[in-house]
Amino acid sequence: MGDLIPRTLSAKLLAAAGPYPIVFLTGPRQSGKTTLAKATFPEYRYISLEDLQYREEAVEDPRGFIARLRAQSGVILDEAQRAPELFSYLQGVADEGSHGPFVLTGSQQFLLSHHISQTLAGRAAVFELLPLSMAELLRRSPLTPAMWEAGLSGASVPCAESPPVKDVDETLFAGFYPRIHDRGLDPVQWLDGYVRTYVERDARLVGSIGDLGAFTRFVTLCAGRSGQLLNLSALGADAGVSHTTAKSWISVLEASYLIMLQRPHHVNFNKRIVRTPKLVFLDTGLLCRLLGLRRSPDLAVHPLRGAVFESFVVSELVKVFLHHGERPPLFFWRDSHGVEIDGVLDFAVTRVAVEAKSGATVPADAFRGLEAYRALSGGPSVLVYGGDECYERRGHKVRSWWALT
Repeated sequence: MGDLIPRTLSAKLLAAAGPYPIVFLTGPRQSGKTTLAKATFPEYRYISLEDLQYREEAVEDPRGFIARLRAQSGVILDEAQRAPELFSYLQGVADEGSHGPFVLTGSQQFLLSHHISQTLAGRAAVFELLPLSMAELLRRSPLTPAMWEAGLSGASVPCAESPPVKDVDETLFAGFYPRIHDRGLDPVQWLDGYVRTYVERDARLVGSIGDLGAFTRFVTLCAGRSGQLLNLSALGADAGVSHTTAKSWISVLEASYLIMLQRPHHVNFNKRIVRTPKLVFLDTGLLCRLLGLRRSPDLAVHPLRGAVFESFVVSELVKVFLHHGERPPLFFWRDSHGVEIDGVLDFAVTRVAVEAKSGATVPADAFRGLEAYRALSGGPSVLVYGGDECYERRGHKVRSWWALT
C-alpha cells in the first residue's frame, strides 16, 4: 500500500468540527471518505454501521446508542445511512451542544440529505468528497475557487511544474478513485468490481430498480451520452424503459455521484440559449470501463475521446469547489446556432468561460466558442487542452490538462 494521499477537504473538515456539533461527509462509494475522516480526526472513536453488531444497537435502541457515545470527545459514524433512526436523536445532541462533534459519513446522498434536511438543518456542516483531483494525485498545492474567479491570472497560479509521468490517456483511463492509485491496482479489474457492486447492491439501496439487467444497460447507454444534452425519451427508448423510469434512474445515478446534470447558464443573451441539462460522468475511469475500453491506448483512438476529456475537465472544476467546501457555480452555455461553452463559472460579478479541447495542440478555431461568448458576456476565458504547457493566446488563458485544479 502506498502513502496516504493528502486531501484538500481535510482543512475544511477540521475547521467545521469546532463550530458545528455534527459534520456530515458524503460522496460516491470508495472516494476516500472513511480514510479522510480517520486521518483528519485520529483521536475520535470510529464506529462503522456496516458492522452488524453496531447497526443492530443503533436501529433497536438509537437513544441508548447515542447516549453511550456522548462521553466521547468525538465520534466518527461511518455509513450513517445504515441507521437513519439515529438522526432524530442526534438532533437533541446537537441542540445541547455540550458534547464532542459527531462526524457522519455516507455514500447515499439523497437518503442522508433527506434526514439532514428534516432533523439537522442548521446544525450540520455538509461536505462532499469526490475521487482524487489532479492536484491531489500529483500531491501539489491545489488551485482555489478565488484563483479561478480571477481567471487564473497572476503569479499565484502555478503552471511551471514538470508534466506527470502518465500521459493524458493513461490518466483518464485509470480514473481517480483513490484505491487504484494508493495500492497500484489494475483499473480494469477494480472498476469492473466497482460497477458490479454498485449495480447489485448500492443502486438498489438508493432507488427502486427492479430489473437489474435493464438498469445495467441503462448505465452503459448513459456512458455513451456523457457530455451530451439529456434526452430522457431517447435514453428510455434505447434502454427499453419508460420516460418515467429513465427519469427515476437518472436521479439514482446523480444521487450516487456517478453522474452530474450540468445545467445551462440561466442568463439570456437575446434568448438564444438551450435549456436542457447535460449528462456528465464524474469519473473518467468509470466512464471508460462503461464504454468498454480495456487499454489506455484504446482511448486515444476512440470516437468519444473528446467527450471523455470534457467530462474530465467538468469534474475537475467541480472538485475545485467541493473540495474547498463550496458549491460549484458551474454551468454550460449553448446558443440556438450550436455555439457552445463547456463550462461557465458564474461568480455573480465575474463569469469565467472554460472550453475543453483534448488535442495536444491548439488550432486557431479552438477559440471560436470562447470568442463568441466573450463578445456577449466579457470576462476571463480559459482553454484547457491535452498538451503540457500554459500560456496566453489571443487574450485567452491556455491551461494544461494536469494544471486546472
